[in-house]
Amino acid sequence: MHETSTRAGGSGATSPCSGPGWRRDGAFDARRRLADRVATGFCYVATALVLLMLTSILFVLLRNGLAGISWQTFTHITLAPGHGGGLANAIVGSLIQTGLAVLIGAPAGLLAGIYLAEFAATDGRLLGAVRFVSDLLLSAPSILVGLFIYMIIVVPSGHFSGIAGALALAMLVVPVVVRTTEDMLRLVPVAMREAAFALGAPRWRVVLFICLRAAREGVATGILLALARVSGETAPLLFTSLGNMNWSVRPDAPMASLPIAIYQYAGSAYPDWTQMAWTGAMLITAGILMINIAVRVGLGRNRK
Repeated sequence: MHETSTRAGGSGATSPCSGPGWRRDGAFDARRRLADRVATGFCYVATALVLLMLTSILFVLLRNGLAGISWQTFTHITLAPGHGGGLANAIVGSLIQTGLAVLIGAPAGLLAGIYLAEFAATDGRLLGAVRFVSDLLLSAPSILVGLFIYMIIVVPSGHFSGIAGALALAMLVVPVVVRTTEDMLRLVPVAMREAAFALGAPRWRVVLFICLRAAREGVATGILLALARVSGETAPLLFTSLGNMNWSVRPDAPMASLPIAIYQYAGSAYPDWTQMAWTGAMLITAGILMINIAVRVGLGRNRK
């Protein structure tokens, strides 16, 4: 009785992976292992370069910015060179304008992302238009957004204002939140939606309590990315809120901000203003870092 190989459908033909090149010590296996090591090496090198750049940026900011940290920095307004001013009005102005921008832009972007991910399949009439506008805003230079708000808010009102700056920043928040919300909701398994529908839950409850709850970490990350982007934007604020050397917390008046203070101080010939520019840049970076850590710690506790 002859024993023949029947692994390939019982025809006696040998498997295409049983040749000498496919053996553990064969030529193909050696090439595959070499390619794997080269690709892994490139990944390690790229990761090391990114970490090196981030570390160098943080090191330069800390080295040049820590010298300007004092109680006066947080309690005094910006003053003329040599008068020992601080950044209190710029810090408060940045908090107001950035906070308003997130409060305006995040809900709008969240709703648009939910529509694209959950309702576009059944009602695709606006799908192309919403996605096109979102992608256009995502790639638009921030200075164009500032000019747009300048023409529709500042020119008709006849003066610069903090609310105009907040609206310009909100337009930059929306596309980032839209894209991340849509992508995160599409990662939620369809089985979770079907299970909720099978229990009789209406669609809005499924989206709010099932889909958004499952994708909350990704959605929060998208909002943080939008916050990080607008926190350091200078060009839109030059055409909208303009800046203010004095205290101003009124949304309908010109308002100071850290990016504009950095822009004005960094190119100055006065050492104290240059020092305050480095300190302002460090404060923005530290603020975004602390917000990211706080949100991630909070989400981690809620998940547990």
